[in-house]
Amino acid sequence: MGGTRQAVLVILCVLRTVKAFEMEIIPAERIVAQIGGTLILTCNTTGCASPSFSWRTQMDSPLGGEVSRHGTYSTLTMNPVSIVNSHSYLCTVTCDEKGKKEKSVKVELYSFPSDPIIEINPSLVDGESATVICKIPDVYPSDRLEVLLKKDEHVLHEKNFFEDESTNTETKFVTYTYHPMAEDAGKELTCVAKLPIADMDFEPKERTSSQKLNVNFGPQNTVITASPGKSPMEGDSLNLTCVTQSNPPAQIVWRKYLAEESIQHLIKNNVLFIPHVHFNDSGRYICEVINLVTAKTEEATVDIIIQGAPVITKFSIEPSTTVQEGENVSIQCSAESNPPPKIILRRKSDNADIGTYSARSILLPSVMFQNGGDYECVAENKYGNSKREITLNVKYGPKSTVITVFPAALKEGETVTIKCTSSGNPAPVISWKKKKATGESEKISENATITIQNLKSQDLGLYECEAYNQFGKEEKAVELYVPARLEGPDQMIPLIIAFSSVAAVAVPAVAILIYVSRQAKINGSYSLVKALRLKV
Repeated sequence: MGGTRQAVLVILCVLRTVKAFEMEIIPAERIVAQIGGTLILTCNTTGCASPSFSWRTQMDSPLGGEVSRHGTYSTLTMNPVSIVNSHSYLCTVTCDEKGKKEKSVKVELYSFPSDPIIEINPSLVDGESATVICKIPDVYPSDRLEVLLKKDEHVLHEKNFFEDESTNTETKFVTYTYHPMAEDAGKELTCVAKLPIADMDFEPKERTSSQKLNVNFGPQNTVITASPGKSPMEGDSLNLTCVTQSNPPAQIVWRKYLAEESIQHLIKNNVLFIPHVHFNDSGRYICEVINLVTAKTEEATVDIIIQGAPVITKFSIEPSTTVQEGENVSIQCSAESNPPPKIILRRKSDNADIGTYSARSILLPSVMFQNGGDYECVAENKYGNSKREITLNVKYGPKSTVITVFPAALKEGETVTIKCTSSGNPAPVISWKKKKATGESEKISENATITIQNLKSQDLGLYECEAYNQFGKEEKAVELYVPARLEGPDQMIPLIIAFSSVAAVAVPAVAILIYVSRQAKINGSYSLVKALRLKV
C-alpha cells in the first residue's frame, strides 16, 4: 500500500510511589528533664493516612501527663514534670492496612532549680561563734549532691550526701560553726553546690552563692593624735582626734580629768577642737569609744600641757584693799604657766621685794600706815612675763600734828600766821580753838591756817589745833605771850611762844621758844616761869 502510514503506539505507564509506614519519638530514646519544668514527648508517623496512637509507661504506671492528637502525630505533655514522670514511655501507632509500630523514650529527672541560700545566725561578732547554714532548695537526686563552704578561696567545710536515700526533691542543709575574726570583715563567704551526674546532660551542674562577711568587732587599737602636738603654746588652736577600729562605727565620748579627780564630759565626736587654748586646758583627756552591738568599750588618754608666758590668775589683798591700821593683811599673787613661773611680789614705792613665792599669802601683821601704797606682782618664765598692780590703802588716825607761827619774832600791830598740819587717812579735818580768860575754849576756825591782822594784846593767849578723822584725833597747842618792855626803848622781848600738845590719852612734852634781847636789863622782877604759862 503506497504511502503506507505507520502508527506507533506509545503506552505511558505512570507509577505511583507509596511511602512506607514509619514512626519516631521526639526526643528519641532518652531525655533529661528538670522536675518542675515542662516536657513534651512527640510521637510522629509517616506512611499512614489515619494512624491511631496510644501512650503508656513501661511499668504501666500512670502517665502523669496529657495526651493530644494532631493528625499524623501525638504529644504527651508533662507540665509540671514531677517525680512520677521518671519512666520509660512507649508510643504505639496502629495503621489499619499496615499494622502497628512501637517505640520508647526514657525520661530521666533531676532538680537543681536555684542557687544556695546562706544564713548566718546570730550576727557575726569577733571571737564569738556563729552558725552558718547553706541551704540548697529542692534538689534531686540528693545522693549526688556535693557542697563546699569557702571564705574567699579558703575551704572551711565540705559535705556530700552519697548516703542519702531521698526519693523526691528535698531541700538540703549544710551547717557549720564559724568563729569570725575582725580581719574577716569584707571577705566573701561562698557556698558551692554541685550535682555532678556525668551521664545526664543538663546545665548548670554547679550553683554558687556568696555573701560579704559583716563581722562586728571592736573597738580596738584606739589612739589619740594631737595637732600641732601635746604641748601647744597658750593661745594656739588644738585638735584632738580619736581614731579606733570598730564595726559598726563606735560612739565616741570625750572627757577630761579635773584637778579634784572628777570628770568633765565634753562632746560626742571623734574630734575635739579648742580654738584658743589656755593654761586651764592642760590635763588628761580621755576618748571613750563604745560599740553598741558588741557591748564593748575602750579608752585612750593623752596628757596635754599648755606652754607659754605666765598669766596672773589672782592678785588680791585680804581682807580688803582698804584696811585700818593695826589689822592683819595678806597679799596674795598667783600665776599659771608652763614651765612654772617665778613670782615676785614687791611694793613699788621702795622697789623692795616682800618675798618670792608660789600661790601663797604674805602676811603683814598689824599693818602700819607706812605699808600702804602700790604693790606689784611680776610672774616670769622663759617665754615672757606678766605684771599686775594693786593698791593697799591703810586708814589711820591723825599723826605728826605740827603748828608753825610766822613770823618767828612778833610785835604788836604785826600780821601773824598760825598754821596746823597733820597726816592721816583720810586727811584729817583741822579746827582751831582759843582759851578764854574763864578757862573755856572757844572754837574760832575750821581752817588749817589762822591769820591775825594787827596783832593786839587781846589776840594773845593759848591756841589749840585739833586734827580729826573717823579713826582718831590729835591735839596741839601754842601760846602767844608778849612780856613787859625793857629799859632800853629800842630793845624788848618781842614774843614768847609756848607750844604744847594734847593727845587723846596723854600730854606730850612742851617745847618752848624764847627770844630775848641781848644784855637786856629788866626793871623790877620778870619770871620766865610766870611769863611762860602753859595752859592745856
